Amino acid sequence: MRTSVVPAPTARPDVLPSDRLLANGMCAPELRPGLRRIDDRRNVLSVVSLWFWVVAVIGMAVWVNNIAVYAVAFLLMGPLYVRFAILMHEAAHKLLFSNKAVNDWVGTWLIAYPAFTPIGLYRRGHIAHHREEFGPDEPDVSFYGGYPCPPRVLRRRLLRDAVGISGWKNFKPLVLSVRQPAFRRVGLSILGVQALLWALAWAATGRWWIYPLMWWLPWMTQWRVLNRLRAIAEHGGMQAGADRRVTTHTVRQSWLARFWLVPFNTGWHLAHHVDMGIPWRNLPRFHAELERAGYVTAELTHRSYRALWMTLADG
Repeated sequence: MRTSVVPAPTARPDVLPSDRLLANGMCAPELRPGLRRIDDRRNVLSVVSLWFWVVAVIGMAVWVNNIAVYAVAFLLMGPLYVRFAILMHEAAHKLLFSNKAVNDWVGTWLIAYPAFTPIGLYRRGHIAHHREEFGPDEPDVSFYGGYPCPPRVLRRRLLRDAVGISGWKNFKPLVLSVRQPAFRRVGLSILGVQALLWALAWAATGRWWIYPLMWWLPWMTQWRVLNRLRAIAEHGGMQAGADRRVTTHTVRQSWLARFWLVPFNTGWHLAHHVDMGIPWRNLPRFHAELERAGYVTAELTHRSYRALWMTLADG
């Protein structure tokens, strides 16, 4: 069985600093303003289009009223939840909108709370994750650790995700948070947003079960599967280190992966960890800079997500 997926030193040439990158991989000062510019207008369209597709997918299923169409719509809700997660991630980094008050309001009430996520807690944990991947304060090390693993172990984890066991472990604390003074306000806010979504879906369709079937259940099940697959493709089996190339995977991007798993350029995850101040629209440009400098090599890059998952479950 494979014991490590950490890239060998030969795949990580010592090329920094370069004429355009600093010793830590971040851009030289003259490049930084362009790469760190937040495109507010286009991000408004991204948020609006996300909700448009939610309404369109559920509305089409209700209009056709066919079990096969409901099944397709249910499956499409998974990639839509991935998009909520990535836009929330941008808001948590304060990169969704240049106005920080707008960034936090939209990120909280239009993205995070509809997706059952307390963004304040997420932000604190996620910044700890960036501060030192796999370090003592890493909140998700148990999620990324334990790889490579036997195939049966990964199948068991994905099955627990698919049938809602993992989802319940996340949903139950949210419900119980209303009993805890420190978390009651956030918990009630999230549950209040969910109640509003349920009421709107019921009023619009005349069917009380549309919300639990098309909103709550996809979050409980297939979103968990997609989230695990994306997360382990980002950091599974890696290790702590100052070189981001030993903490974060690099995977060749495809249109299918961008649709199902890594929308909004989140597949360029190594670039994001080298400089977490670069908005999602500019990550491909920054990744190209890392390749141009020789920091990212072909040997370092997994040919596909499927190939990486097979490596992580190499038994």
